[in-house]
Amino acid sequence: MTKRILVIGAGHAAAQLCGSLVEARQAGHELDITVTSAEAHVPYHRPPLSKAFLKTGDAQIAPIRAAEYYEQHGIAMHLGDAAVALDRAAKCVTFASGRTLDYDALVLATGSRPRRLPGIAEHAKGIHYLRSAGSAEQLREHLSRAQRLVVIGGGFIGLEAAATANALGKRVVVLEYAPALLMRALSPEMSGYLLQQHRASGIDIRLDARIEGIEFGSDGAVTGVREANGVVHAADAVLIGIGGEPETTLAEQAGLVCDNGIVVDTYMRTSDPHILAIGDCTSFPLFGSDRRVRLEAVQNAVDQARCAAATLIGKLEPYSATPWFWSEQGAFRIQIAGLIHPDSKRFFRGKQEDGKFSLLHYMGDALIAVETVNMPVDHLAARQLVNRGLALRPEDLSDVTVPLKSWVPAG
Repeated sequence: MTKRILVIGAGHAAAQLCGSLVEARQAGHELDITVTSAEAHVPYHRPPLSKAFLKTGDAQIAPIRAAEYYEQHGIAMHLGDAAVALDRAAKCVTFASGRTLDYDALVLATGSRPRRLPGIAEHAKGIHYLRSAGSAEQLREHLSRAQRLVVIGGGFIGLEAAATANALGKRVVVLEYAPALLMRALSPEMSGYLLQQHRASGIDIRLDARIEGIEFGSDGAVTGVREANGVVHAADAVLIGIGGEPETTLAEQAGLVCDNGIVVDTYMRTSDPHILAIGDCTSFPLFGSDRRVRLEAVQNAVDQARCAAATLIGKLEPYSATPWFWSEQGAFRIQIAGLIHPDSKRFFRGKQEDGKFSLLHYMGDALIAVETVNMPVDHLAARQLVNRGLALRPEDLSDVTVPLKSWVPAG
């Protein structure tokens, strides 16, 4: 009997889920797959939207897989139509167009949405949020004629876009509420290094910034951002990047358990046994710990999709992947293997002044995370070392004359 699988959302998680389910079909499983999305695009690469895509008007939205892939493998794509209601009892989803789709198993891959700045009209002229291809196209078009960009928020997306705009010759100001950049994601050493480098490149970064208001001209277009201290930063464009929120609207309306995301178990199952959730929208148990986390990362979305695909065909495999992340900010490629802990002991591998180094994080004798700048080879080795939880001496791993990969056990 064919199992009808309905996927809500068309990001990296959905793309990988399709690939994994196609493999399951080839192994003999009878699966009917439908992917739906409020956006009109097949799943596409989102990380370039804050970097390469903004640099040139010639850059195109890059699909993860060509539209032909889905056609060739009999995957139905229902795009440009948002899911608005979920009837769990009837196993049916209703869309904005009025169309309804039934399912045997539903996978929510709804992702996250930008956190809004209170008091600012959603479509205010010159105000941008960066999440989708459409929002990136609008920002790119505006930057082609703007000269002064103010970025509210010194997170990954804000800093990536700021570095890109700075490279385009724009005057860029970044206003960060916290006393440091990326406090929850990076170590104090890495945060301080990036602050120094961005400022040296010409980006004006203000920490402990308190936004009092955004100013508009008589034509309704933004003219500046006002801090509580009275300083007004002139702006032709404003990008708001103050974090993301899990897109749980449909799940909450349907009564699924949610807590900073759609709550799932280690097999990606929600509180409804017929519904799974994957990617940025999920709150999941971190393997090997007693805590629950939500991560916004391509790697997490892809690996959770693989786990969900196994669950859908009855092959339960707990989600145990080591988290890893990356960010390209101007001349710097920052990569992180594992999750940073504020109480870790940290050891440098290489020198900051060389523009390429790694920072090793230890809890007791265990290597729990590694941050790298422009050291992709170290990062690849670090992912394996952190995943294995090996007890390796920091003085050994800190020796740059010995390749980090040489400490990875064979097999």
